[in-house]
Amino acid sequence: MPDVRVSQLYKTFGDVTVLHEVDFTIRDGEFFTLLGPSGCGKSTTLNCIAGLEKPTGGTITVGDTTFVDSTAKIFRTPEERNLGMVFQSYALWPHMTVAANLAMPLTIRKASKKDKQQRIADALDKVGLAHLADRYPHQLSGGQQQRVALARALVYSPSVLLLDEPLSNLDAKLREQARAWLKALQAELGITTVYVTHDQDEALALSDRIAVMADGRMLQIGTPKEIYETPAAPEVAAFVGRCNFLHGQVEKTDDDHVHVRLDACGEVVEVTGDAQPGQQVTVAVRPERLTVGPTGTGLPCEIVTSAYVGSHHEYHLRLGDQTVQVQSPRGDLTGAVGLTFAPEAALLYPRPLS
Repeated sequence: MPDVRVSQLYKTFGDVTVLHEVDFTIRDGEFFTLLGPSGCGKSTTLNCIAGLEKPTGGTITVGDTTFVDSTAKIFRTPEERNLGMVFQSYALWPHMTVAANLAMPLTIRKASKKDKQQRIADALDKVGLAHLADRYPHQLSGGQQQRVALARALVYSPSVLLLDEPLSNLDAKLREQARAWLKALQAELGITTVYVTHDQDEALALSDRIAVMADGRMLQIGTPKEIYETPAAPEVAAFVGRCNFLHGQVEKTDDDHVHVRLDACGEVVEVTGDAQPGQQVTVAVRPERLTVGPTGTGLPCEIVTSAYVGSHHEYHLRLGDQTVQVQSPRGDLTGAVGLTFAPEAALLYPRPLS
């Protein structure tokens, strides 16, 4: 399977720029996810790769084949790209059986009757639906419809698989099962896959690498662990997982530690990072990396609310004029408490989160 290379991708709709010089390379056989909130440009990027949108500028290549080159005025149509795509709505033809749905793209490609039968049988076998070939979409569950859509995208052996939020119509339990199944299938096939989602848990569970997008720009590209553990910007930390942002000013530095006086309460915390005295900074720390102890230890806080969520308890604490989220195994916390965290457990950003 080939690499996918996107360079200086630029897209406008009228006077509105929706993609700003987007650059990334997807490795051969990689599961690569475009992650971000609605309107960030992830689906537009996917549609540009698919040929459903024509970029205003930039280049897109798959292997040795150029799909788009705005300078050379190259634009291959979707049918010339040999890409498989699964839409959020699945887009199954309701009047056709499962087998007939899979036959359609093969008919367009003028496959022989024998080749069609073999490819349809192989594709349905891959998704575990060979026994449902004669059913119609309305006779299938949501999960089964999703698998049929995936089988149809795979039936003609595409070079790259494009998935636009294919699990969003499934209920929570089925979505978890579908994630595991989809990841196993993609690994088994070894097909280069581009996945679009706004679901951070989905992205972390499925991806080899994730590209976090906002306002038509790439904020960070990295492995799930890199994106979660070392977000490159406050916006990434805010979108992927939960995070507390504490604004303040650097009092002093020593070795690798930065001492920050927090605006919310006037207390000083110690953080690993790089900053200069007097600099305005943001300290970012995940709820699970905060420890609640007795008063007199760490930052003085007051428990505001608590909730039991199965594997742990979640608390909201008042820290000066700010509310802080904390995750703890303890369920007996009330009243005045102290809040601490290790210097290396927090991230330091050079300017407050706007």
